[in-house]
Amino acid sequence: MTTPPSIDIHAHFFPEAYLKLIAEEGGRFELRLSRSDPKGPVIQIGPLRVGPLRSAFSDLDVRRKEMDRQGVRVHALSLTYPMVYWADGDLGLRLARAMNDALAQAHTAFPDRFVGLATLPMQEPKLALEELDRVARLPGIRGTYLGTNIRGRELSDPDFFPLYERMEALRLPLFLHPIDVVGAQRLVPYYLGNLLGNPFDTAVAAAHLIFGGVLDRFKHIQICLPHAGGAFPYLVGRLARGWKVRSECKHLKRPPSAYLRRFTYDTISHSAEALHYLVGLVGADRVMLGSDYCFDMGYERPVQIITRLRGLRQSDRARILGGNAARVLRLR
Repeated sequence: MTTPPSIDIHAHFFPEAYLKLIAEEGGRFELRLSRSDPKGPVIQIGPLRVGPLRSAFSDLDVRRKEMDRQGVRVHALSLTYPMVYWADGDLGLRLARAMNDALAQAHTAFPDRFVGLATLPMQEPKLALEELDRVARLPGIRGTYLGTNIRGRELSDPDFFPLYERMEALRLPLFLHPIDVVGAQRLVPYYLGNLLGNPFDTAVAAAHLIFGGVLDRFKHIQICLPHAGGAFPYLVGRLARGWKVRSECKHLKRPPSAYLRRFTYDTISHSAEALHYLVGLVGADRVMLGSDYCFDMGYERPVQIITRLRGLRQSDRARILGGNAARVLRLR
C-alpha cells in the first residue's frame, strides 16, 4: 500500500536572520545568543535555554534530507519559543519580518517542500495587523502562528479582534503554540514546564477562545491546537459540566463540546491510546500530522505514528497524513 504524500504542520525553523537580531539586540531584554556549543546556537532567556539548535533548524538542505528519511514531503515552517513577544514593538516587528521573509525565501527556493506560518508582533496589535497585511502578499505564507497567550494577555482580548477579522478575510488559518505557560514557577523541576505546562496552556487558550466568544464572533476562522489539543480534549467534559451548573459560564449558548470541531489538532500525543481517543472525539478530518521537528520532545518518525495506528481506515490515514493539511493550508 502506497503511503500518501505527508504534510507536517508542526515543524520549527530558526532562520539565521532571526538569530542574528537576538545576538545583536536581545541583551537589553535579557536574552542572549551563545555560539559556544559545537552542536549549535543556544538562546538563553534568564534560567531557560532553547537549544542547542542543530543545523537542521536553519539549514534547508540538511532539513530536506531528514524530511526524506522521515517520509515527509512538506513542512509548514514555524517559529517557536521565545518567539517575538519578549521584545518591544519595534524590535518585535523586525524579528517577525526577519522570520517571515525567511519563510518566503524557503518557499521560493523549494516551493514543493516548504510553506510558512507567519509570526506577528502581537504585543503591539496595530503593528501585528500591518505585518499580517504584508505577509499575506509574500510567497508561500499559508497561515499565522501565535502563542497561547501574549505576555499573559488571553487570546480573547478584544484588542486582538481586528487581527482575527483580517485572518478570516484572508483565509489564513491560525496555529497556536504554548508560551509563558500557566504555573511556570511550580513547573521548573523535571522539565514540567514543557511536559505539563505546554498542554495545560493550550487548554487554557482553547477555553478562552470558546468562553470569550472568539469562535462565535469569527465563525470561519480556523484554529489549530498543538500537541493533540493539549489537555483540552480530555477535559472538555469538565468544561461542559461547568457550563451546565456555573453562572460564570451560562453566557455561552452552546456547551463547550459543541466547539470541538471548530479546532483542528496535530498528532503529537506520544500515546496511541490518546491519539485514538482524539480521532474518535473530533473525527479524522480534524487531525493533522505533526512532529515538533526537530526537538527531542518531537517524533523522529512522525509518519509511522499514523501508519502504525491500529483501527484507522486507509482514507482516514490519508486525511491525517496530508489531506487535511492540504485543505487547511490551501495546497491543492
